[in-house]
Amino acid sequence: MVRRMRRLTGATVGAVAALLLSLASAEAAEAAPKTPPAGVDITGHGLAEPLRLRADTHPAHVVAVIEQVNHKGLVRQSGGPKKADLGPKYTVLVLAGDAPKQTYDLYPKAVGGPRVYRPAKQPDRKVSAAWYLGRVSMSETLRTAGVPLERTYEAVSGGVGGGERIIPEEALNPAQDINEAFSELRRLLLLNVAVVLVITLGLAGIALLIRRRTH
Repeated sequence: MVRRMRRLTGATVGAVAALLLSLASAEAAEAAPKTPPAGVDITGHGLAEPLRLRADTHPAHVVAVIEQVNHKGLVRQSGGPKKADLGPKYTVLVLAGDAPKQTYDLYPKAVGGPRVYRPAKQPDRKVSAAWYLGRVSMSETLRTAGVPLERTYEAVSGGVGGGERIIPEEALNPAQDINEAFSELRRLLLLNVAVVLVITLGLAGIALLIRRRTH
């Protein structure tokens, strides 16, 4: 009987101790500071202060901007454009929580298409500097994220082999398309009339020669 009581008491004490440890762990987990969300900071032309985007508040924008600097999907170049051809620069700082991890310079208005530059000096390491051809959607991605850029082109997904196609905004104007179609039709009609006149004059000349020879 005494042994049974001792065993019961020991089991009870063990269960209480386990419960207390569990409660203490839960309280410690709640008291521990939460890891800040990943995100990007954008600075550059026209921005009075950094544009701070975080994954918990702007997930779509953060993913889109990081995709612009993902060099695994970009074409590397041996050199970049001339400085005069680069246009406005926007620096993107990629963060993991509060820790800066990568930095890139974006040139959405560069002559010949957008460009991405990866500086040799990175926040947590040093790499070889590199230039890349940027994605055609760079300007629109930055604009929708809050960068003050004019809307010049529309990036449309799909097409042959997927990817993106660029359609000038003017091409999306149906009135302009109709005017151009009428202008083309007018030119075609004038060309047809000219051809008919030439043929008619030629036939009239031949008929006149034949009449003269028969008389």
